[in-house]
Amino acid sequence: MQGTNLRNLFYLYSRKSLAILLLLMGISLTASAQMNLPFHDQKKVHFGLGFGSNSSKFQVIHSEEFTLHDSIKVVESTRAPGFHLSIISNLHLTKRMDLRALPSLILAEKDIRFVEVYQNGDTTISKTIESIYIDLPVSLKYKSDRIFDNFRFYVLGGMRFSYDLASNSKKRKAINILKVDALDYAIEYGIGLEFYFPLFIFSPEIKISTGLPNVFVPTEGLQYSTVLDKLKSRTFFLTFQFEG
Repeated sequence: MQGTNLRNLFYLYSRKSLAILLLLMGISLTASAQMNLPFHDQKKVHFGLGFGSNSSKFQVIHSEEFTLHDSIKVVESTRAPGFHLSIISNLHLTKRMDLRALPSLILAEKDIRFVEVYQNGDTTISKTIESIYIDLPVSLKYKSDRIFDNFRFYVLGGMRFSYDLASNSKKRKAINILKVDALDYAIEYGIGLEFYFPLFIFSPEIKISTGLPNVFVPTEGLQYSTVLDKLKSRTFFLTFQFEG
């Protein structure tokens, strides 16, 4: 029930966010008769806030035992929605290059599905891995020149370091069907747009995060642990940022 409610909120939030984005884009472009925040690029440091939605899944790598298992024939992960909040710290390195750190709180879910095949029919077991991440993305941002005075685009790339406060990897008596590690790190890359308003910069941004380590924790006694070898995180972020 909780997962269904979160998905409904995700879809509703995405539609409203798109409508707000289109409205702000129109306002920014129609108000470009004069340059807003003309001295902003001369600041050495500036700050801001960001919020948005995310979609997460695991890359599933099967163990050798999976091919020999009598009943489990399918193990797959599907995307599930989440939300995040971040504080933006931006250091201007050059005219077009910034160094950014965004301490964040991320609420995320990842769904994993096991299908067991028997003579009298199939049985599907679904598990939702709920995570509360304390997150530190660090990235380099490369910006274009301003277009029409109050608009520019950018690309970015960097690393993300995460600690999952909701990880079950330390629990002695786990009622879950698998365990995942609390620590994770990933490479990130993305693109964004900057719209300059008289008092702030509005930046919609999309970013892809590719986890590098195996976060799966093999555990003796957990029913489905033996068919997995590795789990690696994959996350898509849509973020709306306000900077001054």
